[in-house]
Amino acid sequence: MNEMGARLRQERKRLGYSQREMGLLGGVAANAQGKYESGERVPKADYLAALASEGLDVLYVLTNQRSAGTAVDTLLKQVAQVDEPDAVFKEVKHAVRHLLLRIEELSSSYVQNGKPVRTLHDRAVDRVSE
Repeated sequence: MNEMGARLRQERKRLGYSQREMGLLGGVAANAQGKYESGERVPKADYLAALASEGLDVLYVLTNQRSAGTAVDTLLKQVAQVDEPDAVFKEVKHAVRHLLLRIEELSSSYVQNGKPVRTLHDRAVDRVSE
């Protein structure tokens, strides 16, 4: 099994689907689903798009990086199962505050007085030339 196939299987299990159900939702047969998960075949974009609307974390399947929405959903499910959710909520509150401050910090490097000072294109060009 390749890494992408393993992540696809993890996502299927996270969502609670059988291979047959996942294949149907993605518009493919159950044996195709099995081949995707084993690494024999690579899923196509229309399959991934169909499953994204069912909650599949496509970013995770393709890159091994969880999307923010899935990460938050997973964390909230874990919080619901914890004996002391107040402590976990404090950690979540701290993490969200940190994230918002970081977003504000990053956005201020692109906009001053309501006018763009740097575009994402400029930043990408900077990174390529480094």
